[in-house]
Order: sequence, then C-alpha cells, then structure tokens
Amino acid sequence: MTDAEITELRPILDRFGRPINFGWARAPLFEYNPSPFGGASRTRITEADRYLIFSATHQIVFEVSDDGFMGHVGISIVSIKDHRRSTQNFDSLFSLGRFALPPDSEEGSIKIRERKTALDFILMKGGIRIIKVDYPRFGHHRHLRGEVVLSPAFPDAQSIVTVSPCRRDKFAFRYFRCSPWYITEGVMQFGTSEIYFTRDNAWAVYDWKREVRPKRDIRYWAAACGMASGKLVGFNVGYGSSDSSAGTENAFFVDGIVHKLDQVTFHIPPADWLNVWKFTSSDKRLEMIFTPSQERMEKRNVLFYSTKYHQVYGTFSGRAILDNGNSIAFWNITGFAERRKTRF
Repeated sequence: MTDAEITELRPILDRFGRPINFGWARAPLFEYNPSPFGGASRTRITEADRYLIFSATHQIVFEVSDDGFMGHVGISIVSIKDHRRSTQNFDSLFSLGRFALPPDSEEGSIKIRERKTALDFILMKGGIRIIKVDYPRFGHHRHLRGEVVLSPAFPDAQSIVTVSPCRRDKFAFRYFRCSPWYITEGVMQFGTSEIYFTRDNAWAVYDWKREVRPKRDIRYWAAACGMASGKLVGFNVGYGSSDSSAGTENAFFVDGIVHKLDQVTFHIPPADWLNVWKFTSSDKRLEMIFTPSQERMEKRNVLFYSTKYHQVYGTFSGRAILDNGNSIAFWNITGFAERRKTRF
C-alpha cells in the first residue's frame, strides 16, 4: 500500500460493511455511515469530537466521545502561569450512539444534557463553531460557564484527513480529521475568575474521529497551533495500531495550508514524562522539542472494556521544512500530547 492523496469523494465501506478506501486528503472526502458496519457491532464503534483551545495563559480541552460501552464527556482547564489543572468528567454506561454525534465533520451540532450540565458544540455557516458550557459543580464546586467562538483563520484552510485500516481486523478502521487553525474569541467564567480568549492571542485545534476499534489499540498523538514569523502555524502528528502506509496523519500547517509529512517518532523520556521530549520525522522535514508543564493520567474500566490516558500539556519549539523547500522556525507554541490505550 502506497501513500495516496484522495482528491474526490469516496465511500469508506463496501456493501458488506468492510472498509475499502484508504489514504489521506486535505478535506473530508470520505463518506461515513455508522450503520450497519457489517461484522462490527455497535459496541466497537468509537465516535469523538474534541476541541483544544490555547492562549498564552490557559489551555482548555472539551471532549465528547461515544465508545459504545461507555459515553464520555470531559473538560480540562489548564492554567499555564499557575501550573494548575482542573478536570471534570462524567461517563454513561452503554451509550451506544445516545449522544447522536453527527457522521459528517462539516454538518450537525452536538448538545449534551447530563447531570445538570449543558455542553454544546454548534456548527454555523462559514465553518464557524461555537462552544457553550454551563457546568454548575466543576472542580471544587466552582461554576464553569461561558461561550467561545472558533472562526476559520482562512476561507480556504485545509485539514489533514485520513482513513486507515487495522492490520489484523478486516472490519476495523480509523477515520480522522484535524484542523489546527481556528481563531478563538470568548470568555469562560470559572468560579470567581474569568478566562479571556481574544483574536490574534488565542487559537484552537479541532479533532474529529470515527472508527471501528480493534480489540486492542494504542495511539500517540500531539497537536498545537500559534504564531511564528507573522504566520499562523500548527501541526498534527501521531501514530498507533492502524496501518498508515496509505497516508499518515502527520502534517505541518502554515496559514491554513497542509505540508504533508511522513512518519513521525515521539522520543518520550522513559523516566519522567515531564522532561523534554523530542520529535523527528523519517523524511527529516520536522524536528521539534516539547517542554511539558503538566500531566494528567486517567483510567476507566467498564466490565471487560478499559481505556488509559496519559496526557501532557506544554509548549513546542522547532523547525519544519515546507513543500517548497523553505523552512520555518517556531518557538513556544502551546500544545498537547497524549498516549491512549484501549482494550475490550
């Protein structure tokens, strides 16, 4: 299987529910239909929408996921200056599509109403996305309430979109999109504090995933965005159990344009994840270091299903070589890295 850029709309599955079209694209050109999935039961389907919002003072992560056995809603607020983090999660057993996550990353909105909590991901015309939250008892019983608006920084901004098969399961696949170029504006009231996000000083990454899971999976993933040399830069890098030979999810972005990368390796310090990491690409087009400031570890088990997270927040610095051969350097752009293990 060779690296294949997809340039026209294609279905992911054949009429028997088996994935047939693999590769990468600069826009969501794959048709996804969550039912039926042939030999894959609904308990093996994972659907997840995640937003990572960055500023010079804070990071906020909003996540809604449905793993079939368990539905998950999570919010993390990271104070860069104070080196503090507040995280609140709630899980729902056997969600099985109850969150009604849309099958298309460019259509539909998400409205969560759970345990007196309201969380909305609203998609507007022009690709504008609005996040609203009202969480009465968030972190030490403080109220989290607010609204942020995510606007595409460029009308023709591209994304990195991939569909990858699983090496040992003919029904398993991963459909993924990342867009690290949103301008963010809004206010979050957290207890007695207010967190402001202003144009040209706050950015966001949109992470979207639909997949049929293998029985065991491990994923490494990192993303960031910010300003460098007067340009909006960002990246998405990752790898895992799926076969990425038809197209990796690794890409560097400059002013919304994808510069595709080959395989990227995470050099994680084994003794302490809060030490400096290094990232290198096999095509020698990306070298960067990650300086962590905080970490979060979490484990969830339901019967024979388990997932383990190890997430790290910090800043990235390095250099990327673009498609035209020019290079661009970046310093201390805010981002996020994680390892996630899943078993069922």
